[in-house]
Amino acid sequence: MKLSVIIVNYNVKHYLYQCLESVYRAVRGLEAEVFVVDNHSRDNSISYVSRRFEQVNYVESNHNLGFARANNIAIRQSLGEYVLLLNPDTFVSEDAIKQSLQFLEEHPDAGALGVCMMKTDGTKALESRRGLPTPMTSFYKMSGLCKHFPESRRFGRYYMGYLSWDEPAEIEVVSGAYCMLRRSALDKVGLLDEDFFMYGEDIDLSYRLLKGGYHNWYLPVQILHYKGESTQKSSFKYVHVFYEAMLIFFKKHYGSSSIWLTLPIKMAIYLKASLALARMLTSKIRKTLGFFSPRHKREPDYYFIGSVAAITQCRKLARKKGLSGQFIVANEKVRPEGHLSIIDEIDASRNPVYIVYDTDAYSYKTILENFSSNPIPNVFVGTYNQRTKTIITAEETMQ
Repeated sequence: MKLSVIIVNYNVKHYLYQCLESVYRAVRGLEAEVFVVDNHSRDNSISYVSRRFEQVNYVESNHNLGFARANNIAIRQSLGEYVLLLNPDTFVSEDAIKQSLQFLEEHPDAGALGVCMMKTDGTKALESRRGLPTPMTSFYKMSGLCKHFPESRRFGRYYMGYLSWDEPAEIEVVSGAYCMLRRSALDKVGLLDEDFFMYGEDIDLSYRLLKGGYHNWYLPVQILHYKGESTQKSSFKYVHVFYEAMLIFFKKHYGSSSIWLTLPIKMAIYLKASLALARMLTSKIRKTLGFFSPRHKREPDYYFIGSVAAITQCRKLARKKGLSGQFIVANEKVRPEGHLSIIDEIDASRNPVYIVYDTDAYSYKTILENFSSNPIPNVFVGTYNQRTKTIITAEETMQ
């Protein structure tokens, strides 16, 4: 078996469905197996996707095991020479996986590989290339020096902003959202550390791969990452888990360093966590007491682009949901530039705009290329699936 793809899911069935569809396009012609580990979802994720993807190996947990433990269960069952850890709130271009495999085959000293993760507005996610959060790198990040000098090799090392986006490059940390691993490297350095419930396990594994003599790489092939659709980032649990992961990593790898070096970083982590919790608590109290009046959220405009059948379905869905939309019959052969051909007509100065592509009429690769080639402020990726009759954006799903 050449490749094992592992996806850990939690309450994001529509995103999972789309992710699987993109994966099976991308592994066509490869000897590959796919695992979905469901962390006790409440949205009937497995029954929803299994009707379409019967060939997937499903693991249904009775508890939320966390990211690291859930991945490890599937890794132990899998047979692939390479293992791809993939978030469910992503979709991959049709050539991303094959190019990743080819690169690893040509670089036998590579332990892990990450790619160019695109945000839904077409811009590149800084998390695509990261440096290890050493005490000094962490200080530069927390002090704001990284933000103000992003291309500095010293101050900007956290996101390695001095590297080219368009060339393969050695990096230190590969994001767990798309992390392709060499099986023999995992056998040598071990699986994900299950002390991390969520967040930090990718940094820890990347560091252990480097210490094991392997190299970690960035490859400029594109995927889209909705970034955290399965995570309530405004919740107290998120703050607790995120900053606890930072402390676990720091204590594990830098706990023996000088107290004058480690103490400021630990204090900064506790301070950041306390401030985040205080802001959330203050916001909740203000809302409870009626001191907070939420601003009116502007309704987005939609541009639907796809086949006659898809556009017909989208018209019905738009009427049902009360969406303001423009409808364009097109496909990749007759109009490969998609929404870029009507860019002068798109006005996102007042309302957000979603460009909803029919994923049967356009490949995921073309959708990503169109957005990344000309990002427009306040204009975001959307997709439509004719089989599920579902619109997917970063904000919501509708069917």
